[in-house]
Amino acid sequence: MTLTGTLDIKRLNKSFEHEGEAKLVLSEIGFEVKQGEFVTIIGPSGCGKSTLLKVIAGLDRGDSGSVRLSGSEIQSPSQDKGFIFQEHRLFPWLTVEQNIAADLSLKNKEVRQKVDEMIELVRLKGFEKSYPKQLSGGMSQRVAIARTLLRNPQVLLLDEPFGALDAFTRAHMQESLLEIWRQNHTTMLLVTHDIDEAVFLSNRIIVMDARPGTIKATISIDLPYPRNRIGASFQELRTIVLKALEHHPEEVNGGWEI
Repeated sequence: MTLTGTLDIKRLNKSFEHEGEAKLVLSEIGFEVKQGEFVTIIGPSGCGKSTLLKVIAGLDRGDSGSVRLSGSEIQSPSQDKGFIFQEHRLFPWLTVEQNIAADLSLKNKEVRQKVDEMIELVRLKGFEKSYPKQLSGGMSQRVAIARTLLRNPQVLLLDEPFGALDAFTRAHMQESLLEIWRQNHTTMLLVTHDIDEAVFLSNRIIVMDARPGTIKATISIDLPYPRNRIGASFQELRTIVLKALEHHPEEVNGGWEI
C-alpha cells in the first residue's frame, strides 16, 4: 500500500526538439520521496531540475517511465500537487488574505477560518489587508506558500523559491519553510543551486549531472534540527555535496548512496 504523499519516479526520460533534432534532457531518472520527507534536488544549470519538477507537477509529460503520487500516475496539474515558483505570482489588486483565498470566498466561514490559520502559520498576522506592493519579497513568498498550503496538497514542489531574495531574507525564509514543514508534515521537493540551503533544509539531497540530466548521487543528511550552519558536521556534509557536484560519484565516499 502506497502512503498518501509518497512520490515515486521510475526510469523517467524526457527530450525536447531542438533544430529538428530530439535532445535528451532527462535520462533514466528514478527516486522516491517518502510521505512527509524533505528532499532537495541540486545540480548545475541545464541539468533539467526545473523540467523534472514540471513533469512531477503535471505541467509537462515525460517521454517514457512513470511518475506516481500516492500510487496514482501523474497526468495533469491538480490541487494535490502544490507548486511554488521563484516569483511569488500574487495578484497585485488583491490583499494578503484575498490572495491566499484566491478563487475561494472569504465569506465562507470554513474558508475564512483556514485563511486565518494560514496567516498565523506563515507569520503574517497584522498584514491581512496589505497589498503585494506593501510587502517585502520574503513576505510575498510566504503569501504564495500559504495560498498553496490552503489547498492541502499532498506534495509541495518548490522551484528556487528564494533565489531572488537577499542573503538575510533567504536565511529567514529557509527557517520559516522548515517551521511550516515541521508543523504541516507536507512532503516537500525543492530545487536549488544553493548547497548551504540544501544541507540546511533536507533529509536527503539528490545530486544531478547535466547533458542529459541524470542522478549522480543521493546524500542522506542526518543532522538534527535546528541545524548549525557553521558547525563542523554541517561543513563536512557541505563538502560532500560539493565534491559530488564537481566529481564522479565513485570519487565521493564510494558512490551512489552517501
